[in-house]
Amino acid sequence: MTTETTNIFGIRAIIEAIESGSTINKVYLQKGLRGNLYYELDKLIKQNKIATSTVPVEKLNRLSKNSNHQGAVAQISPVEFYDLEKLIESTLDKGETPLFLLLDQLSDVRNFGAIIRTAECTGVNGIIIQKNGSAPVNAETIKTSAGAAFKMPICKVDHIKDALFLLQASEIKTVAATEKTEDSIFDIDFKQPIAIVMGSEHRGVNPSILKMVDYKAKLPLLGEIASLNVSVACGAFLYETVRQRLQ
Repeated sequence: MTTETTNIFGIRAIIEAIESGSTINKVYLQKGLRGNLYYELDKLIKQNKIATSTVPVEKLNRLSKNSNHQGAVAQISPVEFYDLEKLIESTLDKGETPLFLLLDQLSDVRNFGAIIRTAECTGVNGIIIQKNGSAPVNAETIKTSAGAAFKMPICKVDHIKDALFLLQASEIKTVAATEKTEDSIFDIDFKQPIAIVMGSEHRGVNPSILKMVDYKAKLPLLGEIASLNVSVACGAFLYETVRQRLQ
């Protein structure tokens, strides 16, 4: 595997990459594209729920280094993603006490990379992200993770709710990190099979997700600032888990 995100360009090349099963982070499209080949690409993008962005031609020129991009450039992920159901099964088969981490539309690649690094250091069995609206696993993510992205299983799901249903069906409790609760992180039993949900940088955990989780917990804040950086908060939750499990 390479630590550099690969860009491919040209509508036909991107179609072939999708059809071959390549893991694509995002497709950048020039505004106003038309034609049968474009409509074929658009159909595949929607079927596979690939994130897209409409950008000026200048950005496409930069991404393709001024090659003939035909109005479309795709970023292929430098890591392969895991199937969540199989990952849960393999974790349980090993007799381990599951510890999973769900990131509810975290968008900053540096935060993502830092979280991956901490997760690898604390024995997390897998990180779960949503296909759309999540930070990509790109070169900067991998650099910030200090290479942990190659060691940490990462799963992509259509929606975080899908993952919650699957985890709960596997008797893995779910806890959301949120200030919208009276319960402290120290009130939660992290020794049991558990999955921790961290929210996005700006809005936290989605309210619809908060309604689904088994527990909600907050960190005590003794200063005047009302919140922590998400990667720092995630580290606190993970190390409280480690502390309890080492007792």
